[in-house]
Amino acid sequence: MSAELMIAAAVLNAGGQLISGIGAKQEARLNAFQIETQKKQNRVSASQQARARREEYDLATSSNIAAFALQGRDITTDRSVEAFLKRQKEIARQDVGRIAKQTNNEDLKADMMAMSEGRRGRNALYSSLFNAAGTIGEAQYRAEKVGT
Repeated sequence: MSAELMIAAAVLNAGGQLISGIGAKQEARLNAFQIETQKKQNRVSASQQARARREEYDLATSSNIAAFALQGRDITTDRSVEAFLKRQKEIARQDVGRIAKQTNNEDLKADMMAMSEGRRGRNALYSSLFNAAGTIGEAQYRAEKVGT
């Protein structure tokens, strides 16, 4: 094989390596975007869950107050009724807090995954650059050997 053909083949090979690295970086960018989109969808879902839990609490509280009133219990002075309603409010608050905490944990996980994807894409691109440079350098060395 002539030196010119060796170099031409190496340039084509290096070009393929670069295109592969660019493709890997673009794929990683798309994956990171999808992770961020999923993160936003999770936040919306968590917001809906929290709202549903608050509505459930409001409905249950109204029903309980009505039931206590039907029993002839004064909800403003009956300490057991007051304690019951206070405990139900605390449980609902804890539930909403758990939903928020879980969402924050999922957000952190998504952030780490997105950052990892970005790093993977950059590493693939850098690797392809170094491989391409090595391919061309090796071809030049071999071409010089053939030429001598």
